Amino acid sequence: MRLHVGCAMWAHRSWQGRLLAHPLPPTERLRHYARWCTAVEGNTTFYAIPGRDAVASWAQQTDPDFRFLPKLPRLVTHERRLADVDEALRVFLDAMEPLGPRAHALWIQLPGSFAPADVPILARFLRRLPAAHRYAVEVRHPAFFTDPGATRLLEGVLTDARAEWIPFDTTAFFASPPTSDAEREAWTRKPRVPLRSSALTDRPIVRYLGRDDPARTIEGWRHWVDVVVGWLREGRSPTVFVHTPDNADAPVLARRFHDDVRARVPGLEALPEPAPVEPATLF
Repeated sequence: MRLHVGCAMWAHRSWQGRLLAHPLPPTERLRHYARWCTAVEGNTTFYAIPGRDAVASWAQQTDPDFRFLPKLPRLVTHERRLADVDEALRVFLDAMEPLGPRAHALWIQLPGSFAPADVPILARFLRRLPAAHRYAVEVRHPAFFTDPGATRLLEGVLTDARAEWIPFDTTAFFASPPTSDAEREAWTRKPRVPLRSSALTDRPIVRYLGRDDPARTIEGWRHWVDVVVGWLREGRSPTVFVHTPDNADAPVLARRFHDDVRARVPGLEALPEPAPVEPATLF
């Protein structure tokens, strides 16, 4: 029985020397992060497709059951909106190949303007994708959450493709006004959509945004602890990504979420122990 938890990235300036050893060469940063968490979002692939050597290094730094969620390039999802993307998709899939089983699902994040009327485009796109991968879709148009017909339409397309619907839960974040610079910045950029907590597959994926105050972040995820406990008891294998506006304590919080679930599901496999961070010396 496994619950994978992770963050939006595997390296962050505020973690250096505090959560992760510092300095670390690029070829070791992910290895150290993987002692804290067992999954990571692949946001960087949205902006640029990495070379196969870089991706092979990611694989070498992690165990086969570590979970990556590589995001399809914005050229595919946002600029061309899933049309005329064969070559870009081929390059992306070739670059991701070294991850092997670590590529838990390929993440198709669609722009907020991608509406229910566009679902047939998504259906055609999903039908053309290689069956060797799992896929997960994130939508941000409000109608998918508020219009029951649009919800059923999207769920049907995703179910036919055996793809998951990724909720990005920002309800706890938007529950009260921002109180820090990082929160004020996130306030203008993060999507505001209703809460969704239904799974379509045996491997549900959740993105949760808390606050810079850890106590408020923990308070806000109580609903997800209940949901994840239920998924585990149903035999599902979920992945939960914990975000905060500054992400300063995101790895600690991800582990705390795992602890909260494990307290209710004692048979849940423990996370690895983080590597000790040696204090800096003068010699």
